[in-house]
Amino acid sequence: MVMGLILATVCMAAYAVQAGSVDLSVGEVLRTLFGLAEGTGRIIIWNVRVPRVLTAIVAGVGLSIAGAVMQSVLRNPLASPFTLGISQGAAFGAALAIIGFGAGATGSAAVDAVQVFNAWSVTGFAFAGAMIATLTIVAFAKYRGVTPQTMVLAGVALGSLFSAGTVLLQYFAEDTKVAAVVFWTFGDLGRASWRDLTIMALVTVVGALYFLWCRWDYNALEAGSESAQGLGVKVDRVRLVGMFVASLVTASIVAFLGIIGFIGLVGPHLVRRVVGNDYRFLLPASAGAGALLLLASDTLARTLVSPVVLPVGAITSFLGAPLFLYLLVGRRSTI
Repeated sequence: MVMGLILATVCMAAYAVQAGSVDLSVGEVLRTLFGLAEGTGRIIIWNVRVPRVLTAIVAGVGLSIAGAVMQSVLRNPLASPFTLGISQGAAFGAALAIIGFGAGATGSAAVDAVQVFNAWSVTGFAFAGAMIATLTIVAFAKYRGVTPQTMVLAGVALGSLFSAGTVLLQYFAEDTKVAAVVFWTFGDLGRASWRDLTIMALVTVVGALYFLWCRWDYNALEAGSESAQGLGVKVDRVRLVGMFVASLVTASIVAFLGIIGFIGLVGPHLVRRVVGNDYRFLLPASAGAGALLLLASDTLARTLVSPVVLPVGAITSFLGAPLFLYLLVGRRSTI
C-alpha cells in the first residue's frame, strides 16, 4: 500500500505542476524541469508550482504522522494536531511573533500578505504555543477515568482559548495587520519560500525518523499502559517525548502555512483500516496518505475556480469534518 501511495503522490505532483491558471503543456513542464527551457514557464514552475507541490508533500507528511503518533500515545482515535487545539496554539504563537514582536511584515497583495523574515523566531513562538496545548492535554490524559471524548472536548476548549487570543491580537493591531492575520490563519501553501520549505522538511524528517525509531514502543502502547510497562516500555517518557516531537513538527508547519485542519486525523484513519495498528506500516502509510490528501486538496483549491486560489485550509476542513463527525458517532467501529 505504501508503494501505491507513493506512486499516486508522484502522479498527483506531476499533474499539480502542470495544472493552474496558466496553461503549460506536459512537454514544456518536462523541458523546464530538466533545465532545457527559459522564459515565463520556467519562472512559474520553479518559483511557484514546484515549491508549492513540495510544501504540500512535506506538510502532509508532517501533519499526518504527528496525528498518528498522538492517537497512539494518548490512545485516542480522535486525536490530531487540529482537534486537540495544538494547531491553534501554534497559530497564536506565530501570530504573536509576527504582530507583537516584529518577526514578520505585511504586504499589500494576497500573495505576500504575511512575509516572515525571522523564521526561527516565528517557529519558536509557534512551538511555545503548541507546547502549552500539548502539556495541558498530557496532564488531562494522566488522570484516570478521562475518556477520549473528554480529551477532545478539552482540545476544543483550548482551540477556542487560543483563537480568542488571536482575536485580541487582531483587535489591538492596525487594520492592515488584522487583514494579514486573518489571511494567515486560513492556511495557504503558496506563501512558503524555499527557505521555509527547507526548515519544514528538516524538522519533519527528523521527527519522522524518531517516530520510526520508536515504532515498537507505539505498538506496545496499543495493548495498554500496564502491558507496555511489562514489556519494558517507559510509558511516561514515550508519551511526553512523542507529544513533544509531534508538536514541534506541527509548529514548524503551522508557523509558515497557517492552520490546515484534519489532515492529521483523516490520513491515519484512511490507512488504518488497511494496514492495521502496526506502526511499522501505519507510520509510512500515514505519511503517504497525508502527502496525497494535502497535495490533492491544494490542487483542487488552485483549479476549482481558477484563476482564484482558494485557501487549502477550507478544502481540508470540508473533507475532514464529515469523517470527524462519523468518528464521534461511530467510534467503536473505527478503533
